[in-house]
Amino acid sequence: MHLPFWLTTALLFPVLLYQGKQARRTTPRLPEAGGSPCGQYGEGTPAKRVLVIGESTAAGVGVETHDQGLASQLAREIHERTGQTIAWHTFGVNGIRLGALIHKLETAELPEADVVLLSMGVNDTTGFTPRFRFRRQLRALRQLLAPRYSGPILLLSVPPMHLFTALPSPLRHVMGWRARQLDNLYIRLARQLPEDFRYVNYPVVTDPELLARDGYHPGQKGYRYIAEALADRVSPTNRSG
Repeated sequence: MHLPFWLTTALLFPVLLYQGKQARRTTPRLPEAGGSPCGQYGEGTPAKRVLVIGESTAAGVGVETHDQGLASQLAREIHERTGQTIAWHTFGVNGIRLGALIHKLETAELPEADVVLLSMGVNDTTGFTPRFRFRRQLRALRQLLAPRYSGPILLLSVPPMHLFTALPSPLRHVMGWRARQLDNLYIRLARQLPEDFRYVNYPVVTDPELLARDGYHPGQKGYRYIAEALADRVSPTNRSG
C-alpha cells in the first residue's frame, strides 16, 4: 500500500468529492466518435495492421469521426513515412475501466493486427482501482489476446493528470499522483515481462490548440500530434523519399 497517497486522499476526501462532482457538472461530456472504426491508407494488402484498444482515446472522444482519431492518424503517419499500406482499427469505450474492457473484448470481433496499443489508465485513476488489481488485469488482458497477437502489447503512458487544468486543485494533483503510480506500474511490468508488454511514452497534450472543447481530451490536431510522436516508436522507419 502506498500509505502517503492514501493518507493524503483520506484527509482531502471531502474536498476531492466536492470538486469531483463539480468537475462532472461543469465539464462538457463529449460523445464517442462516429463513423467506421477501421480503414487503411494505401492500396492492396496491408504491410502492417494497427489496433488501438482502450478508453476515451480509443473511442475517439474529442473528434467527430474515427478517421480523425488516434488509430487512423497513427496509421496515416506510418503510411506517409514509409509509403506502405497500413490498416487501422480502433475499439474503445468512453469511461471504461480495464476490468470492464476485458469483459467486452472477450466477445468482441477484433481484426488481425501486427501492433496492439492499449490506451488506458484515466478511469482506473479516477476510480482508484488498486494497483495489484490493475496489474492482474493487465496480465489477464495479455492472456486473452495472446492467441491472436503474438507481439507485446504497447502500453501507452497514463496521461499526467496533474497537468489537466480543466480539473481544480487539489483534485488534479491527487489524480496526477495516482496516475503516476499506475504509469510506474506500466514501466515496471514492461521491464519484468518484455515479451508481453512494452511501455510507450508520448508528449503531454496541454496546448489549447490541440485539445477538444472540453479542455480535457485531444482534438483532431491533438491526435495528430500524438500520432507523430508515436509513429517511429510503434514502427521504426525512415521517411520515404
